[in-house]
Amino acid sequence: MSEFPFVSQHPSFTLPYRIEHTHPQAKQRFSNHLAYALQYLQSPADPIYVCIGTDRSTGDSLGPLVGTHLAKHPSTQKNVFGTLDKPVHALNLQKTIDFIYKYYPNHPIIAIDACLGHHKSVGLIQVGWGPIKPGAGVKKDLPEVGQIHIKGIVNVSGFMEYMILQNTRLSVVMKMAEVIASSILMATSPNRTPISL
Repeated sequence: MSEFPFVSQHPSFTLPYRIEHTHPQAKQRFSNHLAYALQYLQSPADPIYVCIGTDRSTGDSLGPLVGTHLAKHPSTQKNVFGTLDKPVHALNLQKTIDFIYKYYPNHPIIAIDACLGHHKSVGLIQVGWGPIKPGAGVKKDLPEVGQIHIKGIVNVSGFMEYMILQNTRLSVVMKMAEVIASSILMATSPNRTPISL
């Protein structure tokens, strides 16, 4: 996997970056940091979106919800893996990664997934360098994926993580997914003014 440094010379765009999904400027600020990360990679190829999760669990549906939003948009629909209809989950993640590496070898990968965290962190969305390690919160050993990751902290970690994910409010997850998807579309818009690095 590619590794990217923590960029400290640009304080306003250091990663990882977190913001509450209900913040009035969440989409703009999150898209700015994502656009910076993509620009830093300097890849001429469009990003691939690996939206990890399942529609069988409300908390774990963040990735597929984001993927479903992106799959409706002409600029991203061909590069989305993981939707509510065709989720990317524990059983097909490795196969999906192998397919992407074979047919999209020069495309940067943005991995999107839900995670659990501290009580004060619930509702935050994060963009950062490096891969996601899916299933870590529920003790699953799954392959890492992504040069850039996006996480949404959907509930509190602790005892019985599966039950916590199952009992996460769908309303919150849907709102987080909408903010993330909108931010991605804003960050990758061809009309966007490049960020000065």
